[in-house]
Amino acid sequence: MTGPAESADLKATACAHPIQGLVKYHGMRDEELRFPYHDSISLCTAPSVTTTTAAFEPDRETDRYVVDGEPVEGRGAERIRAVADRVRDLAEIDHRVRFESENSFRTNIGFGSSSSGFAAAAMSLVEAAGLDMTRPQVSTVARRGSSSAARAVTGAFSHLYAGANDEDCRAERVDVPAEFADSLRVVAATVPAYKETEQAHREAAESHMFQARLAHIHDQVVDMRDALRDGDFDRVFELAEHDSLSLAAATMTGPAGWVYWQPRTIAVFNTVRELREEGLPVYFSVDTGASVYVNTTADHVERVEAAVADCGVDTHVWEVGGPARVLDGSAALF
Repeated sequence: MTGPAESADLKATACAHPIQGLVKYHGMRDEELRFPYHDSISLCTAPSVTTTTAAFEPDRETDRYVVDGEPVEGRGAERIRAVADRVRDLAEIDHRVRFESENSFRTNIGFGSSSSGFAAAAMSLVEAAGLDMTRPQVSTVARRGSSSAARAVTGAFSHLYAGANDEDCRAERVDVPAEFADSLRVVAATVPAYKETEQAHREAAESHMFQARLAHIHDQVVDMRDALRDGDFDRVFELAEHDSLSLAAATMTGPAGWVYWQPRTIAVFNTVRELREEGLPVYFSVDTGASVYVNTTADHVERVEAAVADCGVDTHVWEVGGPARVLDGSAALF
């Protein structure tokens, strides 16, 4: 990593794709630096995307953050500021920030909007400040807003390593066979029930199921990496489906006893299992929320999407998305 470039114009636009957790995480050992208890692995989904423009403005008196046309205040603003402050520290500047972000998909319903949001934030702020950083280095900046955002920075199939510093707790890509990635399709089943992931993180460690999850998660990570490198579709998404249920066990047995799933969530689960009994390669996966990722292949996606839509949900078909990237100035939001 090098310092700020002398020619930096202090404004940049970037975009990032949200993630679907394959081996998910809940709970943080450090809430400020957002160090998770254990490793996690995900894949980015496209064309769903967050686009963000950030500018350091010497004459501005206070930061201004706008997401989807609405000013961000409270805890949301604090999380964006944590990312901006890290960039200010690295670049050794003290300018206030103007920040605007737009999402191409519905947020706060379980489709990873915080991951793409903070990944795009970190990428645009780093570029605006003129810092020369690798994506794994940028992932440590994005992590200060959301640990899942670290994996959205590196993109595609990525692994976030747990650690107690920025050298250890960063994301890297997991290499997979090209034909495996190219043939993957994700049917996004939208169940619009608002969820609050951050509170679930706080409660996870208080669940009596959390220690049981920690006991097996390291083997899960190893198995997932092996399956991804082999391009073993059934093994990858069988592991992801089981991990979804394991995560839910910890989430739903925390102090608040939150149950995010809705009747249509369960209907999608049942439909997926019925399709699988018919011999189709299809598995469900959920993060924190009621919406469902239904993982299948290009050869079967039309049949799968039709069956999922019959559950009374809106659907979109997504593919594997790449890393966060800087966009041309013509894409700027202001």
